[in-house]
Amino acid sequence: MRLVALFLLLALAGAGRAPAGGDLASTFAACAGRLSAQLEHQWLMRDPASERTERDRAVLLDMLDLVAAPGDDVAVMATRISAKQAHALLLRRATFNADSSDAAWARRRAAAEVAACTGLFLG
Repeated sequence: MRLVALFLLLALAGAGRAPAGGDLASTFAACAGRLSAQLEHQWLMRDPASERTERDRAVLLDMLDLVAAPGDDVAVMATRISAKQAHALLLRRATFNADSSDAAWARRRAAAEVAACTGLFLG
């Protein structure tokens, strides 16, 4: 799996797909947090897409391991937790919301966030 992640990371760097103004470790940490929340939500909802999300999250974690600087463990974990909490809130808003218009917006936003993350290595 690490070899696949390294290949994907090199492809990402070569394609210039890293977000402007952010470093790869922060981007991968935030995405790992989002996909962790997505995965837990899918488990709760018994969504079969959880298997794919679990694989995508594993790739992001491998990529994060490759780019994170030694000693940045606390900052990386803080980024992951913050992104996970924010995405979980968005998913709750999308699923358990009496306002159908707001719920639809939250669903679209959550899907866009996940697509941006998986697009880092699938795009």
